[in-house]
Amino acid sequence: MTATVRKNTTKLKTNWMLLSLLTLGTLIFTQPLFAADNPYQENYKAQNTNQLKSAYANPETKIEIKNQKITENSIDVDNVRMLEDGYDMMGWSGFSANEAPADLALAHGRAIQADQVILYSKHEADKNKGTEVKSNSDEQDLHYFYASYWAKLPMPLLGVHVVKLRKLLTNQQAATASANDELPEEPGLKVIAVIKASPAAEANILRGDVLMKVGDAEVNQQEELVAAVKRYAGQTVPVVLIRNDKTLTVTAKINSRT
Repeated sequence: MTATVRKNTTKLKTNWMLLSLLTLGTLIFTQPLFAADNPYQENYKAQNTNQLKSAYANPETKIEIKNQKITENSIDVDNVRMLEDGYDMMGWSGFSANEAPADLALAHGRAIQADQVILYSKHEADKNKGTEVKSNSDEQDLHYFYASYWAKLPMPLLGVHVVKLRKLLTNQQAATASANDELPEEPGLKVIAVIKASPAAEANILRGDVLMKVGDAEVNQQEELVAAVKRYAGQTVPVVLIRNDKTLTVTAKINSRT
């Protein structure tokens, strides 16, 4: 079973679009690099603490080079697509440099045993449009580079990626809250991606649904969802969810893991 849970403090209606997994759709760049053996390797940040890698000892790592302009939304869309296709993000590389050939991103993907690499680039000048910037020729040639690395997962027990949502504060509550205060949690887990051909997909669980119960187990935390699908592995169980403010019950046949 694949379940990814993140705590999110933005508006309830838009939180599920932020994957997060951390950086889902967020570009983080270091200082400009002008000489490096492999900047993708040097700037790699692992997202998965379980040392996720391909199920194959020698995967045929592929690279997808995106030519459209980098935006947080475009990366979010690609991240959701990869999650729905049964991949999970291993990590990412983000930096600025004069050049960083795609072959280097592919080489790093192979080194960490990724199944798929997605590479984006954006000219530095795009960031500074409308402003007068004085810089040398090297700085004018800078590009932003962002690469994400993905591993194909085995068919999951249920097949959802979820986030944990938190309630919005009223204006009065926000005025008295400390920056370190955690927002109260909303019940359930919101689905941000459903893996294709998974038990969740077959049960018509949709992105945006809020999972409340699996069988007779309430699922308010990642650990509860993981425990529930393991408990019911190989069984057909009711799944209670909220969709468009209405409570529904669907039936899911949980996979058994051999």
